[in-house]
Amino acid sequence: MKTHFDYVIVGAGSSGCVLANRLSADPTLSVCLIEAGGHDNSPRIQTPAGTITLYKSKKYSWNFFCAPQKNLAGRTLHTPRGKALGGSSSMNSMIYIRGHASDYDRWAQAGCPGWDWDSVLPYFKKSENNRLGQDPHRHGSAGELNVEAARDPNPLSKLFVQAAERLGLRRNDDFNGEQLEGCGIYNLTQKDARRLSSYRAFVAPVIDRPNLTVLTDCAVHSLILERRTAKGVRLEMAGSQQTLHANREVILCAGALGSPQLLLASGIGPAQELQAAGIPVEHDLPGVGKNLQDHLDGLVTVRSRSPLTLGFSLGSLPSILSAPLRYLLAKKGWLTTNYVEAGGFARTPLAEMLPDVQFHFVPGYRSHRGQLFEWGHGYAVHTCVLRPKSIGELHLDRNGKLVIDFNFLSDPADAKVLIEGLKLARRILAAPQFDGIRGKEMLPGEAVQTDEQLLTYVRDYASTVFHPVGTCKMGVDPMSVVGPDLKVHGLKGLRVVDASIMPTLISGNTNAPCIMIGEKAADLILLRGPLTTAGIRDNERLTG
Repeated sequence: MKTHFDYVIVGAGSSGCVLANRLSADPTLSVCLIEAGGHDNSPRIQTPAGTITLYKSKKYSWNFFCAPQKNLAGRTLHTPRGKALGGSSSMNSMIYIRGHASDYDRWAQAGCPGWDWDSVLPYFKKSENNRLGQDPHRHGSAGELNVEAARDPNPLSKLFVQAAERLGLRRNDDFNGEQLEGCGIYNLTQKDARRLSSYRAFVAPVIDRPNLTVLTDCAVHSLILERRTAKGVRLEMAGSQQTLHANREVILCAGALGSPQLLLASGIGPAQELQAAGIPVEHDLPGVGKNLQDHLDGLVTVRSRSPLTLGFSLGSLPSILSAPLRYLLAKKGWLTTNYVEAGGFARTPLAEMLPDVQFHFVPGYRSHRGQLFEWGHGYAVHTCVLRPKSIGELHLDRNGKLVIDFNFLSDPADAKVLIEGLKLARRILAAPQFDGIRGKEMLPGEAVQTDEQLLTYVRDYASTVFHPVGTCKMGVDPMSVVGPDLKVHGLKGLRVVDASIMPTLISGNTNAPCIMIGEKAADLILLRGPLTTAGIRDNERLTG
């Protein structure tokens, strides 16, 4: 087996797959893409409705659990991350959201020039193949990543949008257009009614490139450092220890939990914490594992007798049994759903200029007991805090185990926003559009009405929507880990390219931003001039 490559990429997720494609497009460069999980060819991954079976899968998820959250009644929260080709883009809900322009302008203002909205928009457009005919000034149509309308939205998803409109929220058919605010049916990363993960979009079509090697079921344990330069990685392959060497760079794309974990395991991080964990210090970098951010989420769930909802009952058995055939023949029905078909962005009374909560509407019953499947019908609304102020961290213990502390609700402002968001979600579900469908509210429950009661509910039930970022923060301040060029401070031959580099959490789902980060990183690595909104590079424009 070949052991020397120009670039070794650790993690075949949303960012890593883009990077592998772009770097290997140069036939003179050899690229190795390493994935700890296996292949993505399971119907559970490829069929959109399979997404709910993946989060707790022992095969396809890392199944992290965070440390007990002191502000959430001491609960440990399940934190799945993708463990297969495509990473978390092979298990997410396929929603294509970029966030608000101001999110990226904040990055630039925090010491990350070149990462403002006008600078990153061309990279969003480059990868996108928008199938909806949306604004060409904001959308791409020649990229590898299909962005499509939901194939067969449930009638209740449409009712949710109508109910939100009745309350004064504008209908928004393009959350990536001029305005983020409003409610609508989410656009998805799918192709022919199948999930289009980052692997399927960017790597599978070029898998035969002779200069691209893709390794699966290979767990990278540590980096090889020589005189403050990353020279390669140590990994386990088929039960044996192997070493891969990087002639140019090692690039970490293992995500907001995996990348800092690998840095810490290699002795790169806060010196005192490494010493406490019994890890020899190779490079004191205090920001590794700090600045952990995620969207905190609260749920309103309602029972219903309506057969329109996705649910398990005698009445729904015919549609369930016919779903595979309908999916195969017409690309319609149950198996096309991503379960969070509708949603949107809104301002609570606490917001100033920008939306501060996001909704994900589920046209099926979300169990009030936390079960994956439950008999009966219903519907639910997830409400999450878009710009949380609570900051967490992660570290390794003396056994080498990753300890994740989101530190949720450490800033009381987050609880206030979530409570107001839950009130707004309830108002939407109380609109006349749901008359005749609405049953008993199970969560928070009809007896939970005051702010104090809602706060208790949040502490007892709130969870994460699986958008961790920020643990290898980009910037120039003492707690940053990488610079705007994504090179790890104080080391050579080492970059981080994934959600962990985000200085602050973006306003929405994180898959599209991670793909953008991979696109921009490729230009930084290859020393290309930045793209303009017209798809022209600055240096090309200057030279002719």
